[in-house]
Amino acid sequence: MILYALRCECGHEFDQWFDNMADYDAKKASGLNCPSCGGTSVSKAIMAPRVGKAQAAPAPMHACNPVGCGNSMCPMAQMA
Repeated sequence: MILYALRCECGHEFDQWFDNMADYDAKKASGLNCPSCGGTSVSKAIMAPRVGKAQAAPAPMHACNPVGCGNSMCPMAQMA
């Protein structure tokens, strides 16, 4: 499924779901109607992609020296 932002020649904007791009093309050829005015001159509106916010990567674990590591939770310190 794909959601397209559509606009009629009167400037009304609305969203509509389609199975795929070919479904949009087929429905456009048979006549899409604007829900506000009923106009049939409908085209895709410019859409901004929906991109999620980037999440910061976790800080990498530092390499420990098993002899000098003071972190009791460090797996390397437990091996010494």
